[in-house]
Amino acid sequence: MRKSIDGLAALVQLTFELNPFSEAWFVFCNKERNKIKLLRWDHNGFWLYYRRLERGRFQWPRSPDALTQTITHRQLLWLLDGLNLEQKRAHKAVSARECV
Repeated sequence: MRKSIDGLAALVQLTFELNPFSEAWFVFCNKERNKIKLLRWDHNGFWLYYRRLERGRFQWPRSPDALTQTITHRQLLWLLDGLNLEQKRAHKAVSARECV
């Protein structure tokens, strides 16, 4: 968790081969899973968010085959709340259709 904006942006671009200037949010976690950094580009500069838990751990997704994983905004909120990304009891998304 020593990297700041430039180091994380370089990591995104060089290691993950992704564009740090995209609309994506890039989330990083330490080994102990009690600290998270979020990197995001906003039209003329980067935002760097940092969160440290005083107790407990983040339920960081375990995907041994992939360096990166795409999650939804809803899953990001679950992660930040200390919840598992696979909330079995969560309501399914509903898409509204136009009434005739």
